[in-house]
Amino acid sequence: MSQLPPFPIRKECPPGACVCKRDELLNDPQGDFRILRLTNLEEKKLLERIENISSYDDLKRMQQRMHELLGIVLQIAPGAREVRTMRGLNIQVQELPGLCRKTRQSIPAAVRRCLEKNPEIAYAILDAHDLFGDG
Repeated sequence: MSQLPPFPIRKECPPGACVCKRDELLNDPQGDFRILRLTNLEEKKLLERIENISSYDDLKRMQQRMHELLGIVLQIAPGAREVRTMRGLNIQVQELPGLCRKTRQSIPAAVRRCLEKNPEIAYAILDAHDLFGDG
C-alpha cells in the first residue's frame, strides 16, 4: 500500500460489503484522496447539514462545496416522467473511487428529506430546469 494521506481517513468497509475501491485509490499515486476525508463522523455531519438546507441557493452552494472539498458530484434533476412527488426527482451521486456505496445512497436520501421539509426548494429545482417556464 502506498503512503497514507496526511489527514485522518475513512475506515475501510468490511470485506465484501462495499465496492468503493478504497484500496485501489490508496495505491494510486495520482489518486484524488479528498473523498477519504469523509470519515463516518464527517459523513453524519454532512447528512445533517444537507437535511437542514433551507433554500435552493444553499443547496447549490452545498453541491459546489461537496465537489470542491470531497470530489463528490451530486446531480438533482426532474425525472424522465412527470414529477408529482419528491420521488419524481432524480437525485444521484456519481461513482467515485473511495466513495462508499452506503454513502452514495445516504446523500440522496438526505436531499429527499430536505426537499420534503422544504417543498419550495423542489419547485426551484423544477423551475431551474425550465419546467415552470412559459413553454
